[in-house]
Amino acid sequence: MLANLPEKTGKPLKDWLALIAAEPLEKHGQIVKFLKGDHGVTHGFANLIANEALKTDAPADPVAEQYSGAKADLKPIHDAVIDYAKSLGSDVEIAPKKTSVSLRRAKQFALITPATKTRIDLGLALKGDDAAGRLEPYNAMCSHRVRLESVADFDEQVRAWIAEAYSRAG
Repeated sequence: MLANLPEKTGKPLKDWLALIAAEPLEKHGQIVKFLKGDHGVTHGFANLIANEALKTDAPADPVAEQYSGAKADLKPIHDAVIDYAKSLGSDVEIAPKKTSVSLRRAKQFALITPATKTRIDLGLALKGDDAAGRLEPYNAMCSHRVRLESVADFDEQVRAWIAEAYSRAG
């Protein structure tokens, strides 16, 4: 599509980007509406141009995105889990994804997910262990989950579970 842009829209990408830069447009939808409404660009090309206009050279920070807005108050819980996981060994790999952070060794042993604006779900790979009390059944990736609503919830019991999951992942 990018190669066909000048022929199909009458302008090369750099001209469209300059036109957009001259307008007070910050959101994808605003740019698409502007291009379609004011310039007759078809939806597909307007979407392509908007994506290009909003690209940034700065690398995305999925963790910052996860804990922005309503979930910002959960970041200290995330940081406490990360700090503890790092203390378990130099082989801990921290792998941020779009909606969660995977903690791995030879394989994943935990998953930190800001589930709601008031709770982090800490998934743990403790296959074979019984779920009881705070240690709930979860999913295929992490057999168990602990709900964390404050840093105080990341107590010695939860630390023991994460250390056990870490030891099994080696």
